[in-house]
Amino acid sequence: MSEFNFNNTETVQEARVHEIAHSFMSQVYVWMSFGLAVTGGLSWYVANSTGLINALFGNGMAPFWIIVIIQLGIVLFLSSRVAGLSPTVASGLFVLYAALNGVIMAPIFLLYMSESIASTFFVTAGTFGAMSLYGYTTKRDLSSLRGFLLMGLIGIIIATIANIWLRNQTVMWVVTYIAVIVFVLLTAYDTQKIKQMAYELDQNEELRSSVAVLGALRLYLDFVNLFIHLLRIFGRSK
Repeated sequence: MSEFNFNNTETVQEARVHEIAHSFMSQVYVWMSFGLAVTGGLSWYVANSTGLINALFGNGMAPFWIIVIIQLGIVLFLSSRVAGLSPTVASGLFVLYAALNGVIMAPIFLLYMSESIASTFFVTAGTFGAMSLYGYTTKRDLSSLRGFLLMGLIGIIIATIANIWLRNQTVMWVVTYIAVIVFVLLTAYDTQKIKQMAYELDQNEELRSSVAVLGALRLYLDFVNLFIHLLRIFGRSK
């Protein structure tokens, strides 16, 4: 009887851990989706405001780079200090990042047909969903991809910056296709890592909520970068 009770208690505890992990991942996906909605809505609004477009992009690229630097600061701050942040502060920084990203992505609505943007978004959502589901359910340890993904991200950043001055179409297309592969794999990798974080967190509900925002930011970045590079491939210019 005691052995039965022990096993039963163990099963209940295991179910409780899985329930917490499921709740954590739900928070991650909800925040990620909200961030995408903020980005998309603000991007469309800015694109349809001639005054804002001229203010942001009409006098050189200084406003663009200022926003990029602020975004980088938010990502670094959240990544390094999330354990000490309240859920309100963490979520506020995430929403601010998503809003700023919407501002700098506004030219997409001026460069591409609306139908292309919509269709590419759904292609991205389907691809992201499939890879995130794979990362969540697979028993395979995806940590072996870490080295390849890190080198890929560094290569993409360096090549993209260099091509600002080179303006080489071949380089641009090579980087684009490599980026699609990298962010597809990164979606699965990050999902698995975020799921593992859920199991490793203690019973501190406030900490879980803050870390869920950081997880949402990671998947948000995967989605947005995948979308941008797929749009470059499939998008129809105006």
